[in-house]
Amino acid sequence: MDDAIRIDATRALSSAVGEAHGVAEAELDAIAPRVRQLHGILAEERATAKYGFYDLYKDTDVIDRVKAEADRFHAMGYENLVVLGIGGSALGLTALHTALHPPYYNLRDPKARDGRPRLFVMDNIDPTTFAQMMRLCPPEKTLYNAISKSGETAETMLQLLVIIEPLERAMGKDGVKDHLVITTSPDRDRVPNAPISLLRPVAKKYGLTAFDIPVNVGGRFSVFSQVGMFPAAVLGLDIDGMMAGCAAMDARCGQPDLHANPAYLRAALHYLLDTRKGKTISVMMPYADGLRSVADWYCQLWAESLGKQYDLDGKNVFAGQTPVKALGATDQHSQVQLYREGPNNKVFNIVEVAEFSETLPVPNTLQCVPELEYLRGATMNKLMAAELQGTVDALTLSKRPVIRVTLPRLNAGTVAQLLYMLEVETAMAGRLYHVNAFDQPGVEEGKRIARELMGADC
Repeated sequence: MDDAIRIDATRALSSAVGEAHGVAEAELDAIAPRVRQLHGILAEERATAKYGFYDLYKDTDVIDRVKAEADRFHAMGYENLVVLGIGGSALGLTALHTALHPPYYNLRDPKARDGRPRLFVMDNIDPTTFAQMMRLCPPEKTLYNAISKSGETAETMLQLLVIIEPLERAMGKDGVKDHLVITTSPDRDRVPNAPISLLRPVAKKYGLTAFDIPVNVGGRFSVFSQVGMFPAAVLGLDIDGMMAGCAAMDARCGQPDLHANPAYLRAALHYLLDTRKGKTISVMMPYADGLRSVADWYCQLWAESLGKQYDLDGKNVFAGQTPVKALGATDQHSQVQLYREGPNNKVFNIVEVAEFSETLPVPNTLQCVPELEYLRGATMNKLMAAELQGTVDALTLSKRPVIRVTLPRLNAGTVAQLLYMLEVETAMAGRLYHVNAFDQPGVEEGKRIARELMGADC
């Protein structure tokens, strides 16, 4: 694949940053048989459909329906798409939107958006933000997509309660179906083992279009399911390109050899750096504004999957690296001071785009400031590349391990490769830590307390 993303882990090795802070080749060789064994376990779980995120891109029936329904709703001419969802129901779409749409997308003229709607992802319950969205997005001009696997997500269901009344008032009960789509667990009439969803009665009451979240796909692994793909298709994003990117990365991630498998190599490095070198924090620092929301998505994926008190045998382990997001070159001026001279307890994931969609030359002006001569006649692209290389070199001088990920360019295929690789990496990391990477028991108690405080019968 011409757009294959590249991984450079040389600066995470002991040969670059020393034995105390980097992984030795011998350590990688020693863990390779374990990775191969765990690959077999993951492959068996995939074959028995225990975890379904691997094969979402192969479900052509689902993808065809997503595209057909998106086309149908697009023809209705909505000005706004409002996604009601939180966590995995929001972060994946936001990452795709930020990466694949031009900056300031919502401010562009409708023609410049190819007639596609503005996007508002309501991933919080700040009342000021939500009220402003409602003023900007009249119900009659808006398509809402409520996303919750169980329909028990208090934040999402509260948002739905808030918008239903003005929507029904504006469009009438019979008109709600043209302005509200739900994405939730399958109906038990079709999938008997599906969890009961509180969104299903809403769909039946109004005759809504409904998309299934596969039972074996958790929220943070759901970006390539209907959760992410339906709103992405409504926005006109390249769904086929994403599926091709998933397929290309799946072929690479099917290799049991960690040196041939970028996801397994990264998983092994993070695990060894954490458990043997004291790198308890994983910093993701893209050098492209378009990838800043990928860092947000990664933080949930890594934290919720690996941060576990108990291992698979029920032992107390308190496992997991803490993920931190940063943005180059912005955070060179806010965080890199700490990264270079603070505690040496971090591994850095530097993500770059080799070829930006724009080249911005620097004019030969302001001759009154001779000190700026080194910038005149250059390009903004060149300075970004120099800033990135400067950060990598400076971190290496300070013996801080760096793993570099390069996307040849930013498009549907490369972004899909990146997200798919990180999902597979997380699955392998969970096995290396010997924890369940697909549950989140630590989140549930806070939800229970919140429901109790709201007066629910818990």
